[in-house]
Amino acid sequence: MADERFGLIPMQTRTPPPVDKALKALLDFLRLEAAGGLLLMVAAVSAMVVANSPLADYYAALLDIPLEIRIGTFGIAKPLLLWINDGLMAVFFFLVGMELKREVVEGHLSSLPRASLPAFAAVGGMLAPAAFFAAFNWGNPVARKGWAIPTATDIAFALGVLSLFGKRVPVALKAFLLSVAIFDDLGAIIVIALFYTAELSLLSLVIGGVLILGLAYLNRLSVTRPAAYFLIGVPLWVAVLKSGVHATLAGVVLAMFIPLRVPERSLSSHAPEPLCVTSSTCCIRGWPLAYCQYSRSPTQVSRSWDSPSLTRFIQFRLVS
Repeated sequence: MADERFGLIPMQTRTPPPVDKALKALLDFLRLEAAGGLLLMVAAVSAMVVANSPLADYYAALLDIPLEIRIGTFGIAKPLLLWINDGLMAVFFFLVGMELKREVVEGHLSSLPRASLPAFAAVGGMLAPAAFFAAFNWGNPVARKGWAIPTATDIAFALGVLSLFGKRVPVALKAFLLSVAIFDDLGAIIVIALFYTAELSLLSLVIGGVLILGLAYLNRLSVTRPAAYFLIGVPLWVAVLKSGVHATLAGVVLAMFIPLRVPERSLSSHAPEPLCVTSSTCCIRGWPLAYCQYSRSPTQVSRSWDSPSLTRFIQFRLVS
């Protein structure tokens, strides 16, 4: 009554609009561990259905849409399919590279025998299919040139399938597939550069080398802000793309130079502090939650290594 006497209207609880409800439901779904695998399965099935339907021509036309980014006389013009293969796959291998680095530094691949197993698996997974292909097509000189086609391994699809099982899949198996993905990609890059690249751009390679030195300098300074690495990572991707080497290499290289630990000297009021999710898990603020530092307490973000000297040298090359 008092509110009405003074001309005040009681506040009523506003019902969230349907858009907010749909957005909240979408965010809750994306937080699920199996969300990526479910989306991958839906996309794969949808693509196969469309590619074998009367809509196949429209599907092919969609992938052939030309897209161009131009600044003055410099530009990158590619169809949508190559933007996916060279652009989005570089982002995928950037995330895979960060996961792999954490596993090598302090996870399931922190010892040399464990780290060498996926490397041998990737090499064997490339040599065996290539040998079978060459044996069956040895009499056809034209078909024999495609020996490198079966060497490619769709690790992204395999990881998506594993994510459907959530925590029921051992972490060691995921780490193994992540490392195989990196070694397989590096092997594919070497094969393309040696056997299927008509000409490499020396200038682009030099620019890429200078940018890698810049990443090393940021790592040396223990810079943890994503924007700093992004400003160098994008030109690095362009340089690798223009050099004739597969652009996914830029994502792997960028991930290797991002610091896994925050040194004690940077844990001050003027530096970004680690975001402690639980009492034993801390993440560098601004980076994905998958790129976390596991320690016995939040203050142990930076601690000494107790691994053998050879493994410590490998870790030093990755972290510093």
